Amino acid sequence: MAKTPKDPKEIFEEFTNDYKESYGDDLVSIVLYGSGATPDYRPGKSDLNFMIVLTENGIENLDKAFPLVKKWRKRRVDVPLFLTEEYLGSSLDVYPIEYLGFQRRHRVVYGKDIFEYLHFDREQLRLQCEREIKGKLLLLRHAYLESEGRGSALKEIAVRSIPAFLAIFEGLLHLKGKKVPLEKREVIRIGSDTFGLESNVFEKILAIREGQFKPDESSLQRLFKQYIGIVRTLALLVDRMEE
Repeated sequence: MAKTPKDPKEIFEEFTNDYKESYGDDLVSIVLYGSGATPDYRPGKSDLNFMIVLTENGIENLDKAFPLVKKWRKRRVDVPLFLTEEYLGSSLDVYPIEYLGFQRRHRVVYGKDIFEYLHFDREQLRLQCEREIKGKLLLLRHAYLESEGRGSALKEIAVRSIPAFLAIFEGLLHLKGKKVPLEKREVIRIGSDTFGLESNVFEKILAIREGQFKPDESSLQRLFKQYIGIVRTLALLVDRMEE
């Protein structure tokens, strides 16, 4: 069985050759994004996330990638994102948070850097931040009631939600003209300080996600209620943000 790469670059040549062989001139670029493109990559724990940029003709032939997706999933390479340059350009207004994240954490493996010259409309970014925060607030309240206070359920909900708030904080810091750090705890700390929030709650949830903090059920209940309260405050602040 193929081994998980200790360093993502170990597979770049083979991965690129596979997609070049399948798509030829229809392959525009291959981009590694996410933790694999940062020092956060952990062999055997982190998935490898690639973006495959194709021409309009190439995107009509996704079936060519069936055997490649199957082959590389055995080496912890997730199913790549397939898109075209036209799709990216036409969806910046819809997914500015996601594209900002891609721009900050990516590595060009082959072809052109499609993120190099992206610019984000401030109001579109603010609106998505507001929409995501308010949506998460409703989900957290619903999940809290549905859990009936069970610690295991609250833990799962909290750790699954924290990556979204890291991305939201990055978007908000970009709007504030702040330098956005790559380290997760620094994103939380600076983001919380910028909006006058207690960073301790977000930091504890991140520690739970990373297996560094294991609170009992009553502590989880208190933490989750604090979490909902802070998210509500953040929603109000972002709603009132000025250009």
